[in-house]
Amino acid sequence: MTTLNPPARPSAPSSRAVRPARPAPRRVRHSPLGRGLNLGVCAVAGLYTLLPLVWLLFAITKTLPDLYGSNGFAPSGFHLWANLRDLFAQDGGVYPRWLLNSVLYAGAGAGLGTLASVMAGYTFAKYRFPGREKLYGLVVAGVLVPGTALAVPLYLLFSGVHLTNTVWSVLIPVAANPFGVYLARVYAAGSIPDELLEAARVDGAGELRTFFTVGLRLMGPGALTIFLMQFVSIWNNFFLPLVMLTDSRLFTTSLGLFTWNSSTSQNPDYLRMVVVGSAVSVVPLLILFLTLQRWWRRGLAEGGLR
Repeated sequence: MTTLNPPARPSAPSSRAVRPARPAPRRVRHSPLGRGLNLGVCAVAGLYTLLPLVWLLFAITKTLPDLYGSNGFAPSGFHLWANLRDLFAQDGGVYPRWLLNSVLYAGAGAGLGTLASVMAGYTFAKYRFPGREKLYGLVVAGVLVPGTALAVPLYLLFSGVHLTNTVWSVLIPVAANPFGVYLARVYAAGSIPDELLEAARVDGAGELRTFFTVGLRLMGPGALTIFLMQFVSIWNNFFLPLVMLTDSRLFTTSLGLFTWNSSTSQNPDYLRMVVVGSAVSVVPLLILFLTLQRWWRRGLAEGGLR
């Protein structure tokens, strides 16, 4: 007795549609002329940027007669240590005080300005309240107002409360950074999920704790970018200290070097001090960028993978 196998049942069609294979992305080929043009533009821009620095590196090793009588892009002796010693001893050793003043103004001002900008940007991005967009537009409009246009009104305001010629007359105005608020809002809107904030609130965290434990950590790379930009801006600020300060002990390096440069007719050796002091004033900025670039790049890479 033979058994017949039942006829095979037709297989049900698969629920997953077969997707056609995607074509491999085409590699964009740049013409040799385009690549050469790009390299040429980058080379010219790099040369334009580096030439003043190269001249400064040669100039800080020269004596005063060599600054006037030798080629600016060629060495003519090595008097770097003598120039540095004279710089820090000039006028009773006032230059180190100017350097510390610049570190104070830039460090404290950038820290306060970054915290205020990040908190304001976080608020504009994650909270809804009446008049939010109008208030944000008013803050961003502050970017269009140059700092030189605000220096005289700020002087009149601080003069009315007897705070001119003090540290606060420079520190308080530089803590306001409308462009930092704009950057912070854009970064907060893209890097902080609303679900994460809701989870923190469900766990019982208040608004301030949610900001400092969740929002601020996720906004770290953006906050670091704002801090670096604000630090450099305050470090190079000249007009506000010029208007606010009259006591030379409170001067910044830029204002102090300006006063020396204005007195070269009375003392020609001030020119040598201005050149060496300009080179020394760049060192803190280099240290700051070299120290923070690792965390800055790491944070940007993590943000790109998020």
